[in-house]
Amino acid sequence: MNVRKNKLVSLAALGLVGGLALSACGGGSDNGGTDGASDGGGAAGGYAELSGNLAGSGASSMQNAQTAWTESFMGLTQAEGGDLTVTYDPTGSGTGREQFLSGQVQFAGTDAALDEEELTKSAEVCNDSQAFDLPVYISPIAVVFNLEGVDSLNLTPEVIAGIFAGDITKWNDPAIAESNPDAELPDLDIVPVHRSDDSGTTENFTEYLSETAPDAWTHGPVETWPIDGGQSGDGTSGLISTVEGGNGTIGYADASQAGNLGTAAIQVGDEFVEYSADAAAKAVDVSPREEGREENDIVVELDRTTEEAGVYPIVLVSYLALCGSYADSAQGEAVKAYASYMISEEGQATAAEAAGSAPISEELRTEAQAAIDGITVG
Repeated sequence: MNVRKNKLVSLAALGLVGGLALSACGGGSDNGGTDGASDGGGAAGGYAELSGNLAGSGASSMQNAQTAWTESFMGLTQAEGGDLTVTYDPTGSGTGREQFLSGQVQFAGTDAALDEEELTKSAEVCNDSQAFDLPVYISPIAVVFNLEGVDSLNLTPEVIAGIFAGDITKWNDPAIAESNPDAELPDLDIVPVHRSDDSGTTENFTEYLSETAPDAWTHGPVETWPIDGGQSGDGTSGLISTVEGGNGTIGYADASQAGNLGTAAIQVGDEFVEYSADAAAKAVDVSPREEGREENDIVVELDRTTEEAGVYPIVLVSYLALCGSYADSAQGEAVKAYASYMISEEGQATAAEAAGSAPISEELRTEAQAAIDGITVG
């Protein structure tokens, strides 16, 4: 059966209890300094002096969370007498990073952290400073499908890789049937659906395939889909619509937008694990930080091959790409305030309720707030 509604209830509860005390975000901002020592407003208030427009774009995976964040944050700001408008355009991770690095937006959401070349380029728009990444959104990537009469499946990494590589083409293939003895699998063509845009979700998904089933998926981790054929959709919503519009279709998308589609439990060790916020959070907890980055550039090196119980390894960590310095003081203070709200207990609970995401850990929250406090303005 489809258990998405039950999952979202538990995810919202997890979001409400999983965060830290708001003190991790500090008090109000003085909004007047240029040394970056203030917390930019934080979740506790200090929004009265915020004004103007703040624009971001990027990952469509966090669209539901960003909608909830912007609406809640602007409500808090207006309640204190501030006049700040925050917008987020779910253009996709690749486009979001491009717009950020060209100065079109003040922040980007991205399912793939800025690479070395992008970090170097960022000095051109970041007031001669370097940009950095903060993990703000942890969510499972669901393997979604539309197959009449079937709501859930158990799939091994090799089978998923074989399907998306085009080597497993029928739903009643023995490799699928072996893990699903009770399912009535039809003699029907499988129609893989991929993202048509440059996508961090695609990169995370193909990274999982290449690490867990390298013999079946030989294309490596890629942001742009490398194989001809199948069907495609633009953005998360476009992919979901394409899967919903067919019979025998299968795709991959942020779990918050899986809707009523069938979803797969993924083999991890000797068990099959369904997606959930808790299982996604465990995947992050067992993974180390990526080496070779600046202290404020917080990137998780996900362990896709873990066999630890209860871990769902097809997970994305969506990052907030920010400048280390903003020449415009008002924009810089607004960025610091909004970023502090996103990582706060209140902000993470808001995302959990709206999108079923998992709250970031105490350690990540503390490190992220320190990075935000270090942003200089003016």
